[in-house]
Amino acid sequence: MKKSILALAFAACFNFSANACTGISLSTTDHDYIQARTIEWGHSDLNSKLIISPRNYSYTSTLPDQKQGLKWKSQYGFVGISVSDDKFIAEGVNEKGLSAGLFYFRNYGSLAKYDPNETANNITDMDFVRWMLSQFESVEQVEAALNQIKIVTVYFDQQGNPSPTAHWRVSDKNGNSIVIEIMDHGQIHIHKNSAKVLTNSPDYAWHVTNLNNYINLHPGTSGEQQINGVTAQSFGVGSAFVGLPGDISPPSRFVRAAFYVNTAPELRSSSQAVAQAFHILNNFDIPIGSEFNDKSHIPDLPSATQWTSVIDQSNGLLFYKTMHDSTIRRVDLGQLDFNAKTEHKQPLDKGRFHYQDVKIQ
Repeated sequence: MKKSILALAFAACFNFSANACTGISLSTTDHDYIQARTIEWGHSDLNSKLIISPRNYSYTSTLPDQKQGLKWKSQYGFVGISVSDDKFIAEGVNEKGLSAGLFYFRNYGSLAKYDPNETANNITDMDFVRWMLSQFESVEQVEAALNQIKIVTVYFDQQGNPSPTAHWRVSDKNGNSIVIEIMDHGQIHIHKNSAKVLTNSPDYAWHVTNLNNYINLHPGTSGEQQINGVTAQSFGVGSAFVGLPGDISPPSRFVRAAFYVNTAPELRSSSQAVAQAFHILNNFDIPIGSEFNDKSHIPDLPSATQWTSVIDQSNGLLFYKTMHDSTIRRVDLGQLDFNAKTEHKQPLDKGRFHYQDVKIQ
């Protein structure tokens, strides 16, 4: 089967295990809702771009054999960040406040079998986020429309095996948030994102059950106690959550993220919540090289965490920083022209380490 250069590039990326995305959700006392996440890819530069897509824009999903699948026209404009190709939106938010993002789900995601003779309603998994962002304004609408499409793999490898796929976090500005997982050859599972966290494999229900192993963790410092006549005291702050997993595996990151979200202070404004989200996600920044057994194969990248985004759904704002530049950038959806005729695409940064000299007052 003929594969495009795009599919080959995508295959090269997804055949490595360096994807370790971590997502969290925060809210404020004024019911502002924040969706934040990292995206890790330690094999090569994802060439991510900022994509601004207008209303009334026509889309077509290109299927694994290069046939055309589902065609649709957008109802809402959105802003997203792409991976590998400008069409593949990994995270974004539309003008109605709906946010959606994909998270690697290797060995657990299992899509419906692709039938080249039945393609009219087919959409690839890598087109799913832009389909949601361009069409809907609520989680309820997304759920209702899932039976209208068939999500299929974006490519097959040389042995005819489908590519690894994703699971998805979808949230609206009213505080509704779900995780969509497709398993067992096309069976759709929808979970309420009660933990306010998403990482990678295994499935969401497993991660939530695994939290039962960490009910002993509490914020703060443990009190002293007597052990066989010896007074044992804490060395410092944090002893109440000794045992919090610190490695970069998906289960450990899920537990760690859930702990930090649960122990976050009361957030009174969206700006506080955005800042808190960046601070929490700093704990999930993965230095390049830590996921490679052979140091001779470490790629020329400054970090495995290629970018971090924070979305303020309530106020229509997308913030991000990159592996090259820790400066936080902001995109205000209220200032964008969603009546444009074409998509706007631009690099996230200048592609090099950036700093700013301090001006001595």
